[in-house]
Amino acid sequence: MKELEKFIIEGGKRLVGSIPISGAKNAALALLPAAMLADEGVCVLENLPDIDDVKVFIEIIRQLGGKVDRIGDYTFSIDSRNVSSYKCKSDDVKKMRASYYLLGAMLGKFKKAEVYYPGGCNIGVRPIDQHIKGFQALGAKVVTEHGVIKMYADRLIGSSIYLDVVSVGATINIMLAACKAEGITVIENAAKEPHVVDVANFLNSMGANIKGAGTDVIRIKGVNRLKGCTYTVIPDQIEAGTFMIAAAATCGDVTLKNVIPKHLTSITAKLVEMGVKVEEGADSVRVLGVAKPKAINLKTLPYPGFPTDLQQPMTSVLAVADGRSIVTESIFEGRFKHVDELKRMGANIKVEGRMAVIDGIPKLSGAQVCASDLRAGAALIIAGLIADGYTEVSGIRHIDRGYENIEKKLNSLGANIKRVK
Repeated sequence: MKELEKFIIEGGKRLVGSIPISGAKNAALALLPAAMLADEGVCVLENLPDIDDVKVFIEIIRQLGGKVDRIGDYTFSIDSRNVSSYKCKSDDVKKMRASYYLLGAMLGKFKKAEVYYPGGCNIGVRPIDQHIKGFQALGAKVVTEHGVIKMYADRLIGSSIYLDVVSVGATINIMLAACKAEGITVIENAAKEPHVVDVANFLNSMGANIKGAGTDVIRIKGVNRLKGCTYTVIPDQIEAGTFMIAAAATCGDVTLKNVIPKHLTSITAKLVEMGVKVEEGADSVRVLGVAKPKAINLKTLPYPGFPTDLQQPMTSVLAVADGRSIVTESIFEGRFKHVDELKRMGANIKVEGRMAVIDGIPKLSGAQVCASDLRAGAALIIAGLIADGYTEVSGIRHIDRGYENIEKKLNSLGANIKRVK
């Protein structure tokens, strides 16, 4: 059982070499429910990452009557023509946050949906009020009973929707519900993340009419039917950023292949500020670390700002940087749970509300630590890579939800990580 597995990491190994980056987790988990909107034909998704969250979502589609077949290492066909149930109430739905995309997909497909309240990493308050506001604007009646969100609409009619906060999930969910609504839907203050654009491009490939994705105003003209298509998932910005940070942390020399450098601009800028050298190719990025990175100030922001998902891994590097760093977390207030684990390794970090003050120390030391969530797990792996001695990381089931074979990829670069019971 994965609950009993842990990583044992020998620190002090410099990462050198090149690795391919997998398909984007956050895109894949929105594209899979989007594929269920097809009225005819089969959707083929290429470059799906081999991670636990994707496996769970595929199982959910099968439970609803869809047919999912693997036709290559990272390629799956999704035939949703026999999906007859709008009730998504299996325990699998509770396992991850992205199951809330079933709300938009089922509402768009059937004009009704019943979905368990989503689960996922415990990183602070993650309301779905903006999602519900969007569904209601399209004409849905929404109630929550016994932990199940229930939505019904006689007709879905396009509307103007202003999001009170920039929300990736709400932006995508409204797109899913609106692409077959009557008339035109306008989403203002929309999220601009790469996977929002990826979902819009996929839906357009299926015959939807969506314009403006990647800007803060998205316009959706409803269509009657959607058809299957073949589509390739974008590379994972967060996995790429994690390996960039790991390379910088270990004074390494790592080339990441199959990336979109533009998606990594905010990470590149901060690494360069720390004294790290970053070379961009057409679809690759090379990171050359320095013996002692400089301290920086960092604030997480919606795209194109610095991603909240990389704040925790970056904290591990700043723990051994030269000087004092201040990290401000503006997205999720519960995203400093890894700090207590870093302190076990000797880090000098003080958390005050949404701000962490980090005074760099010469070295971290290996310890037994536990991952509280997905990106905290990545942070502890990076801490283990640069610590003296051995670090044991438990709770690695969280890591497997979002990183494909992370220990194999790191070991191919010269790390020494073992997965043990």
